[in-house]
Amino acid sequence: MNQTEDIKNAVEVMRKGGVILYPTDTVWGIGCDATNPEAVAKVYNIKHRDDSKALICLVDSDARLQRYVKNVPQVAWDLIDVIVKPTTIIFDEAVNLAENLIAEDGSIAIRITQEAFSKELCYRFQKAIVSTSANISGEPAPQNFCDISEDILNAVDYICFSRRQEKKAHTPSSIIRLKNDGQVEIVRK
Repeated sequence: MNQTEDIKNAVEVMRKGGVILYPTDTVWGIGCDATNPEAVAKVYNIKHRDDSKALICLVDSDARLQRYVKNVPQVAWDLIDVIVKPTTIIFDEAVNLAENLIAEDGSIAIRITQEAFSKELCYRFQKAIVSTSANISGEPAPQNFCDISEDILNAVDYICFSRRQEKKAHTPSSIIRLKNDGQVEIVRK
């Protein structure tokens, strides 16, 4: 199966409220439509994770980012222009996303992906996609497809074929919190 077909299948599953397993710009991720509360609930269930712990979303562009954050501070654009490593930014005042995806304080963690597969997937889906590591909460994040547990593989509705054979070191993204008042906090390096 080629990448175009793989992405088409994944998009179709997410449009129907399903959950996918897919390669990202960091580790393999469990994903779904970030605007669908039932799909988001499935992801929390698969991970055995309390829904008070917010999940990360991926988008493909600056324009898409602006659909989900009420006010993107100027410092975010400055950071996005210079960061090299995949970096997730936590923004205040999330909008247009599933309520159970947004943190209790109204914030949301979003990353603009530059990796070819996940960027094209986000572009074709035309919405934010949940991106949480493909592991049960508390277990190590799988660096490659071969590291993903049977429990996770059996719990999702679609497993992407792209990059399954890859074997190289991957790490989760850096996380930075940007407050609307200008405060910047490094959550994870």
